[in-house]
Amino acid sequence: MARGWRLWAALWIVYLVWGSTYLAIKVSVRTLPPLLSAGLRFLLAALILAGILVAVGASLRVPVRQALAAGGLGIALLTLGVGVVTLAETRIDSSVAAMIAGSVPLQVIAMRTASRERVASATRISAAVGISGLALIVVPEGVTGGSTAIGLTLMLAATVSWSTGSFVSRRLSLPADAFVTTFYEMLVGGAMLCVLALAVGEGRDVRVDAISAQSIAAWSYLVVFGSLVGFSAYAWLLRNAPISQVVTHQYVNPLVAIALGALLLGEKLTVTTALGALIVLAAVFATVRRESRS
Repeated sequence: MARGWRLWAALWIVYLVWGSTYLAIKVSVRTLPPLLSAGLRFLLAALILAGILVAVGASLRVPVRQALAAGGLGIALLTLGVGVVTLAETRIDSSVAAMIAGSVPLQVIAMRTASRERVASATRISAAVGISGLALIVVPEGVTGGSTAIGLTLMLAATVSWSTGSFVSRRLSLPADAFVTTFYEMLVGGAMLCVLALAVGEGRDVRVDAISAQSIAAWSYLVVFGSLVGFSAYAWLLRNAPISQVVTHQYVNPLVAIALGALLLGEKLTVTTALGALIVLAAVFATVRRESRS
């Protein structure tokens, strides 16, 4: 297991970088088309990662079955996961998106229970409590209807897709090199996002002169830090740190996103939403701690 500054550096990269991506997405979609910008983000990141891997002597050649599995995972995690989050953030605050995303570990527990895996009773209770906290976030926000309700629905769908991808990934035959897996995920996930964007005509009305420098800067941050640096640090942690430490990002990321949304975008939380967030985070903390012990 990794020790010292490398471990903590990787952890804090995942904490801060992935926590800040919700803010960056919110800023980027102000003047950039959501699906197309997300697709190009992952395609560019995949090409850069491929160049780095080739430069260090790694091979991108893997069995077709493994490439297809990684590509399918990319569709679940990136196309229907991160891509739909990007679309949702055109309608809801970044802090609300982050709080809903914080429920992913609880959804995975629910899927494990539904598939008849052995899950401790206390863990199932934690998941149920956490999902009730999620309801406190979603229901009051969604009763206003219209744009907000659509955004919340999209965000929930995105978390279900991410949870499903995370759940089935353990059953897939993936490339042995985590970075090669990430390349195929980003390549296929990004390509599918671009196809979807073009299918719905997202790029037709884009005016280059209307794209703000802030959106370009936020998008560039997502390419370099959100995709390359964040995913690389996460892949390194999965192989070099105890899983009990790695999964702590699930309850740190929402806190970072909420703080940045309030400080930089002026996003405000209602008492009910804040209470729901605390319940979700407490349930995730309890679940992660209990699972790591077992």
